[in-house]
Amino acid sequence: MPDVVLPVLNEAQALPWVLGRMPVGYRPIVVDNGSTDGSGEIAASLGALVVREERPGFGSACFAGLTAADDDVVCFVDADGSLDPRDLPIVTDPVLDGRFDLVLGARRAERGSWPWHARLANRALGLELRRRGAGPVLRDIGPMRAARRQGLLDLGLQDRRFGWPLEMVVRAAGAGWRIDEVDVPYAARRGGRSKVTGTVRGTARTVRDMSRVLAEDRRARERGGPS
Repeated sequence: MPDVVLPVLNEAQALPWVLGRMPVGYRPIVVDNGSTDGSGEIAASLGALVVREERPGFGSACFAGLTAADDDVVCFVDADGSLDPRDLPIVTDPVLDGRFDLVLGARRAERGSWPWHARLANRALGLELRRRGAGPVLRDIGPMRAARRQGLLDLGLQDRRFGWPLEMVVRAAGAGWRIDEVDVPYAARRGGRSKVTGTVRGTARTVRDMSRVLAEDRRARERGGPS
């Protein structure tokens, strides 16, 4: 069954709930990206494989988890409890049975769980992605996703910050992957503050990183080479 990469930065409050809801047969790989609250130790005590990644950045943590995985199919999910690991089969099954190469969970948000500035930024990025023809029609650049490990490595993903999720979609689309999205419930995080959507500044930083990915893709297209 799939490996599950969980990038973690100070998620001690949420990890017991998240790891306790991991589906049977799914192996959690917690990538501790510099936590100071004992997140790595908590994850290890709960049976997760813990990988330490000292280089800061969401993409750095995701890439470290990807390289540590050894199953054919790899999932990614946030470790803050906003997404329920029990929903992972909804995302992974279409990859496991060969219908799609990359499946993303489109967040169906509970009231108050997704700040307006994050929703607006996500919608703008999706529109820009479609306008440029850099990817499929998607409602959400969601953090819960699944694909085959070797395929992801072959994409040669370069971003090590918050542009990682978008770069995956852009490069997969450029490689002709079959991409789909499915609805997954999205709730308020279980303690702490989001590093991405919790503040306007965090959202702006994410938009900046993702905009850079789109700009690099545009330049690659103009050169006639791979993105």
